[in-house]
Amino acid sequence: MKKLLISIIITTMISPLLAQNQILPLWQGDPPNYRETGEVTIWDTADIVRVRNVQKPDIAVFLPSKKNASGEAVVICPGGGYGILAYDWEGSDIARWLNSRGVAAFVLKYRLPGSESNIVPHKSPLMDAQRAMRLVRSNADKWNIDPDKIGVMGFSAGGHLASTLSTHYDAGDPSSSDPVEQVSCRPDFSILLYPVISFTEDFQHSGSRINLIGEDADESLVKYYSNELQVTEDTPPAILIHSDDDTGVPAENSIAYYKALRAHHVSSEMHIYPYGGHGYSLAIGQGHLSTWPDRVIDWIHYIYQ
Repeated sequence: MKKLLISIIITTMISPLLAQNQILPLWQGDPPNYRETGEVTIWDTADIVRVRNVQKPDIAVFLPSKKNASGEAVVICPGGGYGILAYDWEGSDIARWLNSRGVAAFVLKYRLPGSESNIVPHKSPLMDAQRAMRLVRSNADKWNIDPDKIGVMGFSAGGHLASTLSTHYDAGDPSSSDPVEQVSCRPDFSILLYPVISFTEDFQHSGSRINLIGEDADESLVKYYSNELQVTEDTPPAILIHSDDDTGVPAENSIAYYKALRAHHVSSEMHIYPYGGHGYSLAIGQGHLSTWPDRVIDWIHYIYQ
């Protein structure tokens, strides 16, 4: 009861921050791979907004004015090592920046594997990302979006989820009674910021790996989530942003994904900055590093020129 009260109070405090944006549940009712445990979603607003213990996944809708809209859209996966979501730092702040450049944005509040409400813990994040992509694409007309220009963007572990979606997607199930499930969940492009990519190499981020699949996961599961091993000729084009001095998630993660894309002749671009460490969001006030958003917009314009 005490936890429920804390959650209600914090949600009441945070709701004015989100009031101007529509919040859409990914599923009506309980999501798949879910069981009721009495757990509640926790919002921590101490400095940045951190979300823990997500129970019901959703997307927050951020739309530019119709006059500014470019027709492009991005589903944003905040990072947090599959333990929390850095919801504003790598989510809503990024969405507002994208809106300023005419791009529609959708912040994904995805389930985290540590919650006991997950039936199979590792399945929920990808399930939520796939559903978010389908939901955005199925509402393209309503939101003034080109359904063939919807990308995914992820930071750190959110970058792992974004690259997992980019390598584990399907065209939809035409026999489903749910019209959203009939829609493809393939992103048209990927924007990966200091992403976790590999679970097999010595440059892996062990925290993300353990949180997602456990310490003693079967080797087939380790390879399944090592996304440099899952790239094909049909993987969406990607831009990767990393820092050379990132000791949390080494730049070798981005390099491995870039090399895999290049080997399969998938259009890609990579920028490795000499400084920045890990987890810098928009890098405001950080000199040369703060130009990374311009590189992303330039690249989007390039692939759709």
